[in-house]
Amino acid sequence: MTVTSAVPGTVRTSTPDAAPVVASWREPTGSTPRGTVVVVPGRGEHAGVYERFGRRISADGYRVWAVADPTADADRTEGQIRALLPAEPGPVVLAGSDTGALFAAGLVAAGLRGVAGLVLAGLPTTGGSAPGGWEDELAARTACPTHLARLGADPALRRGAIAGAIPRSWFDAADPAGVGVPVLGVHGAADTVSPVSAARDWYADVVTAELVTVAGGRHDALNDSTHRVAAASVVLFLERLRLGPELPAVVHVETPGGLR
Repeated sequence: MTVTSAVPGTVRTSTPDAAPVVASWREPTGSTPRGTVVVVPGRGEHAGVYERFGRRISADGYRVWAVADPTADADRTEGQIRALLPAEPGPVVLAGSDTGALFAAGLVAAGLRGVAGLVLAGLPTTGGSAPGGWEDELAARTACPTHLARLGADPALRRGAIAGAIPRSWFDAADPAGVGVPVLGVHGAADTVSPVSAARDWYADVVTAELVTVAGGRHDALNDSTHRVAAASVVLFLERLRLGPELPAVVHVETPGGLR
């Protein structure tokens, strides 16, 4: 493996095929990190897919790591997560997308210590439709032109992986009743891979959970055309989590006309 610094603030540990095994985006120089976010990619993805998300969250003072796709090697991904938890500044939050969300929830439900919260984007559910080909996969993933271009030009992305079956054991492990940390769900309202109606049922069984449904959003909720809204929702969740697991409100929205 080699270590390169492709852009300021980014450290990538890569294999010879240039697919990042681990990627990191650091908080602004001179600032104290407000916490750590560990991103777990979905089917067919790799750590580098979350560069835009990592840059945006790190700009707000959080240290961001992205690990390997657990569907390629679950033991490797779990080992990377366990190595990061005691080494990085807290609170530490796992942010998974697609099967990465299911995998992260399963780890926490099984008793993984050191995790203060979960961000689950496009959590897999039953009843969705698998894309039939590459163009269908792109359309199901995102409506963002920038992300579409990135996916289309990425030789390390495993095309067709999102249509692969998810082990039943992963769904069983991600028992919502066993998740004892606060959870933020981010889900596209137009997600055809994982319909939001089924996702609501899962979140309803978590002790402390909030679900942000993005109007018109597709499956790659963190990398869709509304990626700024998704990132803002994540930052607000992180700021509240810093105040306590009860997620105290940090802003109050008022309607001026209703104050008369």
